[in-house]
Amino acid sequence: MKHLIPADHIEQKIHLLRGHRVMLDSDLALIYGVTTKRLNQQVYRNKERFPADFMFRLTPEERDSLRLQIATLKTGRGQHQKYLPYAFTEHGAVMLSAVLRTPIAVSASIQIVRAFNRLRQMALAHKDLAVALAELARRVTGHDEQFQAVFDAIRELMDPPLKPRKQIGFTPPGKP
Repeated sequence: MKHLIPADHIEQKIHLLRGHRVMLDSDLALIYGVTTKRLNQQVYRNKERFPADFMFRLTPEERDSLRLQIATLKTGRGQHQKYLPYAFTEHGAVMLSAVLRTPIAVSASIQIVRAFNRLRQMALAHKDLAVALAELARRVTGHDEQFQAVFDAIRELMDPPLKPRKQIGFTPPGKP
């Protein structure tokens, strides 16, 4: 039997698309120990188990955006994806275990659920911390400017500003 992929590695495969946390068909195929082609065949054969809130096909723009973020492009002939990938929500990812019927399916679905739950808990903890900080800042407001500076610094750490990335490659002289 194949070894399970740890939940923290699965978390890295979860993306936020269209306001949903999703996993791509190729990542799920790897976790379930099947080819992407077989996974998609089973989904096609069991369409009634995968409503729109369980899975959706990426648009070309979404695929290109993810390709830039996670470097999915492989080199060599026949290595590029011919079809737009599917994205599966947590429920769709778990439903796959019912249609794939591989020896690893049940264990893998448990790991996937744990990864989604951990991300959900982290998001709630982040939200709770922000609410508590806002309440504390409201109570201290007007008492001391130093406290306000500390609150501002903590908020900045919670939501770091996006820094423009330095372009890689050759930059012609005279161009910033």
